Amino acid sequence: MPRESKANLIRRVARLIARLKKAYPDAGCALRHGDPLRLLVATILSAQCTDKRVNLVTKTLFKKYKTPRDYASAPRNTLENEIRSTGFYRNKARNIRGACAKIISDFDGKVPRTMAQLLTLPGVARKTANCVLGNAFGLAEGVVVDTHVIRLSGRLGLTKHKEPVKIERDLVAIVPPEEWILFSHLLIFHGRAVCGARKPDCDNCPIAALCPSAGKV
Repeated sequence: MPRESKANLIRRVARLIARLKKAYPDAGCALRHGDPLRLLVATILSAQCTDKRVNLVTKTLFKKYKTPRDYASAPRNTLENEIRSTGFYRNKARNIRGACAKIISDFDGKVPRTMAQLLTLPGVARKTANCVLGNAFGLAEGVVVDTHVIRLSGRLGLTKHKEPVKIERDLVAIVPPEEWILFSHLLIFHGRAVCGARKPDCDNCPIAALCPSAGKV
């Protein structure tokens, strides 16, 4: 099968986005937050954890911790116990405390608004940085690449890579910049509703006609 040209990919992506917008008109960030700090903490907690579980944990956590100093000064064991159910709680507690300490020392107590600055925070890679920039500040620096986006972008033939950084590079080349923030939400919603990891429901997929993997997974 000949390789799809970039021009055809761009046209197909535009059609994919249009159909996914129609199927998921309410697509957006599933992590409950309210400000950049809360979103940063929630996104760190979301690693290897469902958004539903994170939202349950942060419902209580956000009532207790309101500023970077609250997190940075929290006893390690206390914070670990409060986030234990999200998994990898020791690393997550260390990263949250470390990120908040750096926000205080380097950024005047405010979550930074650039990719370069966010990437200096402990526990923050491009996925988390893109999530915070896009959903807290409305800044499109790239595309959030999580497990759903990895799976669906591969099935849809939008990339042949498995590494998030390379997948993001492929996606930003074919997705319009004004759609970068929403695009990942559309794929995540579709991944949860239809295109599951084990058994995608291709018979009821609104984008099956545009998917080279339809009926083959």
